[in-house]
Order: sequence, then structure tokens, then C-alpha cells
Amino acid sequence: MNRTEFIIATAVILFVAFCMGWFAYWLLHKFTRVSKADIGELERMAQELHEAEETRDQAITYMQQREAELTNQLAQTEAELSATMDGLREARHEAEELRSYIEKQNAG
Repeated sequence: MNRTEFIIATAVILFVAFCMGWFAYWLLHKFTRVSKADIGELERMAQELHEAEETRDQAITYMQQREAELTNQLAQTEAELSATMDGLREARHEAEELRSYIEKQNAG
């Protein structure tokens, strides 16, 4: 094999490799092409996802507001309970004092 034959053989091998690569690219492109229906479906899914995220954000905001309201209401209820317990404690103490006073008056 002389030099010219070697160059021609190498050129043919490279050309065949190029053709095989181009054919593989063409096949891959043909099978992975995205149709307009798929693009439309992806856009619809993206819109639904956006709407779901907005709904989630609104729900989180509502839950935070409701939690703040309930926390405030709980604090008020606890304050009222504390005041009621203090009043009951005082009433019991006064009742005990009156009971002992009456017992002293009856005994004396």
C-alpha cells in the first residue's frame, strides 16, 4: 500500500464515520422531537402549577392569620382564667374569714 492508497483509504474511513455520525444524529433528532401537542400540554401543566402555588401561598397566609387570631384568643382566655382564679381565691379566703368570725360570734 503506497501513500496515495493510504490517504484515500483514510479519507473513505473518515467519510463513512462522518456519515454514520450524521445518520445517528438524524435518527436521534427524529425520535426525540417535541410535538406541538406536547408543548401545549407542558404549558398547561406550567399554568396549573403556577395556580397551585398561588393557592398554596393564599392558604399559608390564611393559616398564619388564623393562627395569630387563635393565639391572641388563647392569651385572652388564659388572662381571664387567671383573673377568675384570683377572684375565686379571694372569695374563698373571705368566706373562711367570715366563717371563723361567725363561729367566734356564736361561741362568745
